[in-house]
Amino acid sequence: MISRQGASSSSSSSSVTHLWTYDIFLCYRAVDTLNNFTNNLHNNFLQKGIKTYLFRRGEELSFPVLLKVIEESRVSVIVFSENFASSEWCLYELIKILQCKESKQQIVWPIYYKVNPLDVRDQKGSFGKALADFESKYNKNMEKVLMWRTALTEATKLPGWYFLEGEL
Repeated sequence: MISRQGASSSSSSSSVTHLWTYDIFLCYRAVDTLNNFTNNLHNNFLQKGIKTYLFRRGEELSFPVLLKVIEESRVSVIVFSENFASSEWCLYELIKILQCKESKQQIVWPIYYKVNPLDVRDQKGSFGKALADFESKYNKNMEKVLMWRTALTEATKLPGWYFLEGEL
């Protein structure tokens, strides 16, 4: 099991113990991966005694509460898939995860499920289309789309895994 205690230090070098509610938070696009890859991953973690949070459609949960769950997780696994970037929730979760990586030393593991990591990094293919659609939708608030683009690029700098069609 992943340790539920982690040490972080402030600028005064005093030590603060942080208790984690979850070992792993799964960030994913349900339409692409819930009924196969992500659900199997979740079940395998649980069988190993790893406390994993998996948001399920229809679950009563506000977005601020979901962001708190991310903060309370030791590890975040981001499952990038074809329609990931078309979900504002997924993109906001990604930003929060990267913030927690910096502020709470959260471990982040990207997984590329049937997508090329270069398409995520360079926002090509379905990632490029989704962000272009958001640029049209939010043409008066391009800062939001720029934050999402930056987060996608930053996430691809982390070591991760990718699975192509037929590899699973």
